[in-house]
Formats: sequence, C-alpha cells, structure tokens
Amino acid sequence: MAFKNLQHFIETLESAGELIRIKEFVSPELEITEITDRISKAGGKALLFENTGTSFPVLTNSMGSDKRMCIALGVNNLDEIGREIEKIFLQLTESPTSFSDKLRLLPMLGNIASWMPKVKKGKGECQQVIIDKPDLSILPVLKTWIHDGGAFITLPVVNTRDPLNGKRNVGMYRMQILDKETTGMHWHLHKNSARHYHEYKKLNQRMPVTVVLGGDPAYTYSATAPLPDNVDEYMLAGFLRKKKVELVKCITNDLEVPSDADFVIEGYVDPQEDLVVEGPFGDHTGYYSLQDLYPRFHVTCITHRKNAVFPATIVGIPPMEDAYIGKATERIFLAPIRLAMLPEIEDMAMPVEGVFHNIVIVKIKADYPGHAIKVMNALWGAGQMMFNKILVIVDGTVNIHSNKEVIDVIVKNTAVIKDIHFSRGPMDVLDHSSAKFALGSKIGIDATQKPVEISINKMNDTINKEVIKNNFAEIKNIRNLQNTGLPVLLLGIEKMRKNHIRQLIKQLLSQNLINGINYIIFMDNNVDLEAIADVVWLFANNIDPERDAFYPLDENGEKLELLVVDGTRKTLEFDDFKRPWPNVVVTDDATIALVDSKWESYGLGDFIKSPSLKYKSLLFEGGAVAINKKQ
Repeated sequence: MAFKNLQHFIETLESAGELIRIKEFVSPELEITEITDRISKAGGKALLFENTGTSFPVLTNSMGSDKRMCIALGVNNLDEIGREIEKIFLQLTESPTSFSDKLRLLPMLGNIASWMPKVKKGKGECQQVIIDKPDLSILPVLKTWIHDGGAFITLPVVNTRDPLNGKRNVGMYRMQILDKETTGMHWHLHKNSARHYHEYKKLNQRMPVTVVLGGDPAYTYSATAPLPDNVDEYMLAGFLRKKKVELVKCITNDLEVPSDADFVIEGYVDPQEDLVVEGPFGDHTGYYSLQDLYPRFHVTCITHRKNAVFPATIVGIPPMEDAYIGKATERIFLAPIRLAMLPEIEDMAMPVEGVFHNIVIVKIKADYPGHAIKVMNALWGAGQMMFNKILVIVDGTVNIHSNKEVIDVIVKNTAVIKDIHFSRGPMDVLDHSSAKFALGSKIGIDATQKPVEISINKMNDTINKEVIKNNFAEIKNIRNLQNTGLPVLLLGIEKMRKNHIRQLIKQLLSQNLINGINYIIFMDNNVDLEAIADVVWLFANNIDPERDAFYPLDENGEKLELLVVDGTRKTLEFDDFKRPWPNVVVTDDATIALVDSKWESYGLGDFIKSPSLKYKSLLFEGGAVAINKKQ
C-alpha cells in the first residue's frame, strides 16, 4: 500500500498495536538510543518520542520487526514481493507467440508504467515550510553512542545525479553534523554517489545533493536496496507501494524529491574542497567505524511539511532494526539473483549474527562436482555480495533458516581440507579485521552432499578441560561442543606472544589433548563461550580468513583434518596488525543510570535492563579505538 506520508505510517502502526508514544522529555543525545536499544533487543514496538526539546518528534524502531517491515512494504509476507518479481520477470522474458499473448502482456506493461516516478509542477507537502537560512540545530539529530564523533542523521535518503548521463541515484549514507550548515557525507568508495562525486571532480563542478527524511517508508527501504546502476530506486519504491512516486523540484538545486517527504535538506558537495574528518560512529557491525576523511555537504535550504516527524534508526550490536531491513533485502532480491544469474539457487539466508555481509548461506540444486565452487565465485563477483566474508553452500532438504540444521549439515558434508575454499577480493570499508583497508580474504564452505562419505574425527568427548587449563595458563575458557554432536572446540585465550596460537596448537596435539576435534576456534578470553550467537557475531567480524585460518601439519608435513581459526582481536604487538582496532559499541554507565531512573515515566511497561551490561566485558581500554586489554 502507499502511505500518504510518515504520519500515515505512524497511524497505521498505532492502529495495529505496534507503536508506543513517549510523552516524557527524552534527550536526542544518548538517551533515545539507550531506550530504543532496550526495546529493540526485547522485540518491542516502534517508539515515537514526542518531547525531544525541539519542534519535532523522533520515530525509531519503526521497521524493527517482521510484522512492521511487512506493514511498511504493504505485504503479509516478504516472500510475496519476491514471487511477484519472479512472475513479472517470467512474463516479460517469455516470447509472445500470438496476438492474444501480446494482449495479455498489456496489463503488466501498464502496471510497470504506473510505478515510474513522475515530476509534478508546483510545490509539495515537503515544502510547506521553507527555511532559506538553514540551521541544522532545529532538527532532533541523535548522538547514538558515547564515543561517536557527534550527532548523526541515520536514515537519510540521499539523492544525487550522474553528471555524464543524468541518471539519478538514491542511497543511504550516514551524515555527521559538523555545524549548523554542514555535515559529513559518508559515501563509501564502492557506492554510486561516490562515483558521481569523482565525475564532478573531473569536471571541476559542484555536485548537487539533496537529502530526504521521512515520507512513505518505501523510500527509506529503497535507498538501502542493492539495485543495479540503471534501476531507479524510486521505481522500486513505486513497485513496492503500487503507486508512482510523485516528485517535486528542489528550491535551490535541480534535483527532484518525493513531494510527501517530511524533511528535505538541499545543498551541494564541492569536490575541490579538502575532505573533512568524519566519525567515529557506532555502526551496524556492533563495533565503531573509526575516523576517516569524507566530503563536506553544504546545506543551502531546509524544507519540511507541517507536523513533520524526524525518523531515525539505531545500529549497534545485533539484533537491531537493521536486521529486519536486511531480511527484507534477503527475501526480495533472491528472485532477481536466481532469475538473472544463478538459476540453481533455491534459497538464501543472511543470519543476523553476520551483520548482512559477513555470513551468507545459500541453498542450491547441485548437479555436478564443483557446482558449489562455481556459485561461490559467481556470488563473490555480484554487486554487494563482493563484500561477503563467509559463504556456506548447501543442498538437499536442509532448512537454511535454522542455524542448527546448517551447522549439522556443515559437519556432515564438509571435508575439512577439500571442501573449504579461500579467496580474496573487496571488503566492506567497515570491515576492521582485514590487513588492508577494504581488501581482504573470504572463506567458502562447500557443504553440499558428496558421492563419498566425509571423514569426520571420531567424537569421544574426552577433552579434559582441567588438564588443558592446568598445562596452559593462557587458556582461560573452554567449551567443547562434542556433546552436541559437533567436533568443535572453543577456546578463550589471553595472547602473550607472536605466533602464540600456532605454537599452542602444536603443544596440544603433541599431548593428545584435542583428539576427536575437526574445528578449533580461538576467541579472546573476555568472550562468553556459552553465548554462541555472540561468539559467531564476534568471530565473523574479527577474522581475515586467509590470515587467521590454518591447518596444522603432521610429522610428515601433511595437513591434518583440523581447521584452526583465530577469532581474537589483532594487535601490532602479537599479530603485526597495523590498522587501529575498534571497540564494541555499548552505552556508558551514566546514560544507563539515567534511563533506569526514568523508566517508569516513559510508559514502556515492565523494566528492561540495558543490553550493554552484557557486553561491557568485551571492552578493551580506550574509547572508539581499543588500546590495551582490561586486566
């Protein structure tokens, strides 16, 4: 369905029992984040903060559940969208053999035409109030985490245009408030808007940029969607809402924006200006993304509709609202990948612990030896899948949305040496573990069924934890998963020297202390090994697979059927790691105490303790950048 504006979406959520209004004054600096984090991780509702100390309320967690994501996109189930895309694709690519076949295509073509954005004359609702002397301080922009470089706009729909062909791009890039009239513009080097920026730089021209906030939530989702260059994001929004997006021309530049948006921030980026320091920012990886240099965005005009609502999202340690946005992408874009590139794909899953790009599980119809490897290489070369770090390929009847079934099939079908493959390629700029910025390695696991039975170490659950701890003081925590049917050993270690883990493995093997194990994963000693979801999240963030995974050798120099992976923090002292390592994102004690003391006044029901309390043990000394371990 098409929402008239963000207020319409809010009213719809409220009528569905999916929204709570908070009338108590809540500060946009840290307090809104802490409340939202508690509610989000508890599976709670959307939150409308009506008293923010500004003229505008703040909406958070509006798409933070499967139900609200479906409401935002006007469906009962996200798979409905993928099925509709598949139907359209098949109808358009099927050659009509008769005049009647051609006639049957006309309604479909008419529907597609009705989704195309249209520029209308005059002003839109988004321009009911025009502020030609812009002042960003009028907006309730959130400072989300204690070590953030400032306040950040977190749901900006950023509009740019290619200067060479005039095509529009709509993306989502966080924006740090620098002063009343400027922000940072955090577009990554792989993004279309960054490419536009470099073209304007070659032409020695200012780059017009306009930022939209609010309006139909389909605009917000479409700005995050991994679309090809030649597909207009507002056409996707029109398809999702089954109504074309009406655009109006901006006041101070020649870009067009949705007429029903809540806020429009117009301006430009001057490619000839020096870049500005942006960050740190507590990011969706659960870690801080650190300071770097990005373009400065100059604001020339702010417009908004009357009774505008400021939308925001909070990202950090998963699960949070972005997990549900990512789930929508998983379900919507499965059909295009299958139809246009890899018809053998039957399903795809992006576990929340993998923060979108770190872990992807793909189910295929495997027809020949090496089929899984072919799919790995194709996916690693496809759009934003190039950022994927851990790719698991399965087949058969396994339900890839069940983590247990996936792990079981990996153990059953994977030969530790033959079926694990390494590659290299681009990485997301937020990946902190790769030795080089935005360039690292990947691991592919072929867990498809094989014609011969896989050799698995005989599990006898004889790992003697006390002997290991007594013999190796650096091993602080041990979890043996053999008793769950998995030949996996988790070890919490305090590193003390270079090559510590490789040397330690040799000693453990020589003393026969790790018999029956196929996989050993080392984690920092401050990690709770009983919290498997957190182990997976931390492990996937902290590895550069080619560097951190290895096979020990036997006395003949042959690889053992044992994969050892170092999932710990990397340092210059012990790992020759030369990049700064970020800390995890948690709320400071003062903000936790403030929210605790005000909880009853918020009207949010039963008390929910801060999720950050669980994760403070993961902190190392320092702020956004980790320095030394806490002892």
